[in-house]
Amino acid sequence: MRKPVKANLYTRIRAILESARTAVARSVNTTQVIANWLVGREIIEEEQQGKSRAEYGASVLLEISHKLQKEFGTGYSIDNLELFRRFYAAYPSLISDALRRKSSIDVPYEITTISDASPRKSKSKFAQQISNTQGEEPWKPGILNPNLSWTHYRTLLRVSRIEARCFYEIEAAKNGWSARELERQINSLLFERLLKSRDKKGVFALAQKGLVANKPIDIMKDPVILEFLDLPESNRLVETDVEAALLSKLKDFLLELGSGFAYVGRQQRLSLNGDHFYPDLVFYHIKLKCYVIIDLKVHKVTHNDLGQMQMYVHYYDREIKTKSENPTIGLILCTDKNDAVVKYVLDEKERQIFASRYQYELPSEDDLRQELRREMDQLALPLSAKPIHKPSRRSK
Repeated sequence: MRKPVKANLYTRIRAILESARTAVARSVNTTQVIANWLVGREIIEEEQQGKSRAEYGASVLLEISHKLQKEFGTGYSIDNLELFRRFYAAYPSLISDALRRKSSIDVPYEITTISDASPRKSKSKFAQQISNTQGEEPWKPGILNPNLSWTHYRTLLRVSRIEARCFYEIEAAKNGWSARELERQINSLLFERLLKSRDKKGVFALAQKGLVANKPIDIMKDPVILEFLDLPESNRLVETDVEAALLSKLKDFLLELGSGFAYVGRQQRLSLNGDHFYPDLVFYHIKLKCYVIIDLKVHKVTHNDLGQMQMYVHYYDREIKTKSENPTIGLILCTDKNDAVVKYVLDEKERQIFASRYQYELPSEDDLRQELRREMDQLALPLSAKPIHKPSRRSK
């Protein structure tokens, strides 16, 4: 009688195969990124002699495209060659100077050859150069990252503002965003929404280090975009409708909230001398080491809403949190707010409670420009004359 396979043995073997599959996919993605970058380099540096505009005419690229498509397929259309050109122009230091001097691509990963004796591993010169020249310094935006595929970089190219592109590049690599998640964050204008709570120094930090959560205001966004709920803007909606919709799309909501949030529960009862209260949603922020209470309002936030959140936060601080944890954060998600009311109800020192608007669709370019102009005036930052990428609107 055959003995059953031990569960832990199967788990270990499965983990090995999953790891191998991931490594192979990553190697293929990295190879594609490098190849496309090198093609862009050849177009700009060799045929254009480093100039940004082609003086030899588009006919040369068209001829190259026809030849490449016959041999390598439709991935080398004239549009894609132009995209490779833009890729190299946007990321001139993606690969180190030592690699840039190479005139051809080699296999950028380990090759295993099996002989009669035993398996033998050898690294290509190209891979050794990547390891030697790029492993000396910590990774920073603009440098090749094996966690970013060609689809990631192609999506990043849509972001014209350099600071924003660096921010998205860091966050995608740090948080393991898929290309689809990256596109959603760009379309929801995450970088611009985070600017509201930051001065010039904070904007520079976003572009250099990404989002680093050191204090409660660092994790706040205004507005919060909930386009993934597919809910209409309607006066008939009640808080429980929004709450149920958020829980049904919890993964998307966590992506919008940002890294570090862990879901704790909903409608958790707080009892005060026989009176019971029920905060809508409770999370825990792993990086800030504190509870985050979220209350949903389908109306403009009032002083009563702020007072209720104060009670929730004080209760958690006194009855739930431990001495090693930081003070509780309260976040009211509302359809509108009066900043003056928020300012005068909350103590200036009490920066643990926030009110953010939420909306069910991606912001329009006009709305964003008006909002950004107000913010840039306050921060004394220049507003780029270039048009902001306009995200596609979700059809109702």
